[in-house]
Amino acid sequence: MVGAGLAGLHTARLLAERDLRVLVVDRRRSLAAGVRTTGIFVRRTLDDFDLPGHLLGPGVRDVLLYPPSRRDPVHLTSDRDEYRVADMPAVYDHARRAAETAGARVLLGVRYTGITTGIAHLDGAEPVRARFVVGADGARSAVARDLGLDVNRRLLVGAEIIHPSGSATTVPAFHCVLDPRVAPGYLGWVIDDGHHVHAGVAGYPSAMRSGVRHLLSAFTSDAPGLTAPAGPTGPAERRGGPIPVGGVLRRLACPSGLLVGDAAGAVSPLTAGGLDPCLRLSELAATVTADYLRTGDDHVLRAYDGNALRSRFRGRLALRRALASVTSPAAAEAAVALLRTRPGRSAAARILFGDRSFPDVPSPSSSPSPSPVR
Repeated sequence: MVGAGLAGLHTARLLAERDLRVLVVDRRRSLAAGVRTTGIFVRRTLDDFDLPGHLLGPGVRDVLLYPPSRRDPVHLTSDRDEYRVADMPAVYDHARRAAETAGARVLLGVRYTGITTGIAHLDGAEPVRARFVVGADGARSAVARDLGLDVNRRLLVGAEIIHPSGSATTVPAFHCVLDPRVAPGYLGWVIDDGHHVHAGVAGYPSAMRSGVRHLLSAFTSDAPGLTAPAGPTGPAERRGGPIPVGGVLRRLACPSGLLVGDAAGAVSPLTAGGLDPCLRLSELAATVTADYLRTGDDHVLRAYDGNALRSRFRGRLALRRALASVTSPAAAEAAVALLRTRPGRSAAARILFGDRSFPDVPSPSSSPSPSPVR
């Protein structure tokens, strides 16, 4: 298993529980380093997986959608908690302990450098004979390249800052700004759950002429919903990295290995949410991997089919193309104006509060129901 993010660790635990010998390697020396996700879990994930509640912030029910002018936002409110923001370093540590308890070995500070004739080469450890390699190594996966699988080609680049919330009485809210000047092809966001504030931007790097860090600085100078840090000020945590938005890759598996998480493009192409799909796809990946290693039948790998998943969310891929076409402030103002109409508000609510941020994963008949993240 290359990569000790949520997808890698969850898959590793499921495989170890099936009595397979699992080794997880990650080049980071600490799972608290190099966090790239905001850590937003959506309601569907909260409903379907037993997540560690003490590592999740308060529920967020309010979403505000702003045009470039920042005036007259579309305010949507759900009657349920739609989002909760996690303490991701602690979630990773929790997932690591669960994987190790199940029997997996986790080695940090070890970099995967390639695989030849069943031997995985590692920088920081001895080579390992590997019957099967699972790539959970991010949007620009080296495992995908080495195994001849598909690679992500449509990428956003994002950056954000995190600091303590300025007010314990803040009503948790998710502020989204459609402004191609600071987030070309995507959004700027501020999510404040009363504990921490996450403020970030993402967009197509080819359109970010001044760079994502400069655009983040410009956005946070007047971002809506951004409160001042609580208590003594110090260096804010910074995160960032590539976000695949081309949809699940078509060729995800071969007799030598498969891909999960961002490496597989398992991210909603519209909302760029990756934590829900990484858990769902990991369930299928673990079942297919275990069945394949038990039987040696290449046909088992056909159940891990990216084409089947892509066919289930053509609409979101079309909306991704539409969002990418909003390239001027005037167009963004017009788009938000449409969302103020009754049909527009209904469509926005379905996207933001619906149950299909990622398509249902088609499981083989032998697949168990989703396992808890303990």
